[in-house]
Amino acid sequence: MANYWLLKTEPSTYAFDDLERDGKGVWDGVANPVALKNLRAMAAGDECFVYHTGGEKRIVGIARVTRAAYPDPKQSDPKLVVVDLAPVKRVARPVTLAEVKGDERFADWELVRIARLSVMPVAESRWKAILNWR
Repeated sequence: MANYWLLKTEPSTYAFDDLERDGKGVWDGVANPVALKNLRAMAAGDECFVYHTGGEKRIVGIARVTRAAYPDPKQSDPKLVVVDLAPVKRVARPVTLAEVKGDERFADWELVRIARLSVMPVAESRWKAILNWR
């Protein structure tokens, strides 16, 4: 069974548009130990929400992990890992951080509780709720 994740990115650095244009990407630049632990837990086939930080603060798209974690080839530290992704689609309706914070179903989610965490799990119930957001 696939797992679900949320990946944060600064859209001026690498936006969902870039992933769509490229057709695939390497998710790198993660240094936080908890975020790295989450990257290491990803498997090929897992799906990820792509969340734009900065002025947007919203979930904008879905990507699929195509290669599980491996050492970042650009770094000399083997603890730093990356995953390969492919775009799946844009979400039907972007969901903002303010909307998530305003919904009690998400009160204990890392997106709300640990604002600086860049890679986090998404429970299946939350995944479905965001996909069906009205």
